[in-house]
Amino acid sequence: MGESGSGKSTLLNILAMLDKPTRGQVYLNGVDTATIKNSRASSFRREKLGFVFQDFNLLDTLSVKDNILLPLVLSRRPITEMMKKLVVTAENLGINQLQEKYPYEISGGQKQRVAVARAIITEPEILLADEPTGALDSKSSAALLDVFDEINERGQTILMVTHSTAAASRAKRVLFIKDGILYNQIYRGDKTERQMFQEISDTLTVMASEVN
Repeated sequence: MGESGSGKSTLLNILAMLDKPTRGQVYLNGVDTATIKNSRASSFRREKLGFVFQDFNLLDTLSVKDNILLPLVLSRRPITEMMKKLVVTAENLGINQLQEKYPYEISGGQKQRVAVARAIITEPEILLADEPTGALDSKSSAALLDVFDEINERGQTILMVTHSTAAASRAKRVLFIKDGILYNQIYRGDKTERQMFQEISDTLTVMASEVN
């Protein structure tokens, strides 16, 4: 969390190897990303990382099913494997009935579920989510966060950038960034969601009141 321009999305881009750090090192699963050549970076992203964006980034010319399958198609996975993964992923996210529809035929909340399905169908080691609830109403946002809770409980690591205190209060750990520097962090521990919400709100208030 942090104000606009604090470096949140830049950090995600660095983790995704779309940008390079000006100093320091970034390790993903023990691999220094600086050692990964550009020719390998694209396949590394497909295999190790999943992405969820505020604006969904779905292709309107493809059906929901084909949007979800796209990362597996690009990785040239066997068709039988793709179909098995599609069945499980669509079932887990409750979007089986949407598979033959197109993105322009479904709601914003449904689009984001499709985007999540596309992101996790490759079983990535890390799911990177940049303001995933930013374009959703409160009901759809809560439903998406429930999905994140479910896949996190199944062992999926999620790194989410958000301006939403409600969304952040669902996390197990919250990092606050100010001017590109780690300002503070909060661990959930045995705190309730309400307690997390209050602690996050208090931290953001202090950050906003401080003069750079």
